[in-house]
Amino acid sequence: MSMEITLNGKPARLDVPPHWTLLRALRDGVGQVDVKHGCGEGVCGACAVLLDGVAVNACSVLAPQAQGADVRTCGGLLEDGELHPLQDELVSHGGVQCGFCTPGMVIGALEAVRLGAAGSREEIRHSLAGNLCRCTGYRKVIDAVEAYRDREEEARA
Repeated sequence: MSMEITLNGKPARLDVPPHWTLLRALRDGVGQVDVKHGCGEGVCGACAVLLDGVAVNACSVLAPQAQGADVRTCGGLLEDGELHPLQDELVSHGGVQCGFCTPGMVIGALEAVRLGAAGSREEIRHSLAGNLCRCTGYRKVIDAVEAYRDREEEARA
């Protein structure tokens, strides 16, 4: 099956079997390795992407469902080679360790802030419950999300 998407702001054509997931299409079809294969069941968050601006687990979406969609991965958040402000906060707060969960964590945190679901540490913790990490212990990630949220609120004021 041939399909077209906008991937990280650029048109992309994928030739993939219709039974492939969006995760497999991104990794094996176009080599987008910042989308990680974790559980394959939609519970770990390692494969999270923005699909038309909404966070989804790419392992739970069939590739044909993304036909014509705007797909943005964590790597697609870079602008002019600069980290996205949330990525910058994660680095400066030590919220990245092995890096396996980081792309999904970034997508999940962006979604939480976008939806206004990051008003307190407890809300952030709840919003990121679908992102499993074995390295950071989450405290530093939550610190980074708080700093990003505050930065965004300051910019809007």
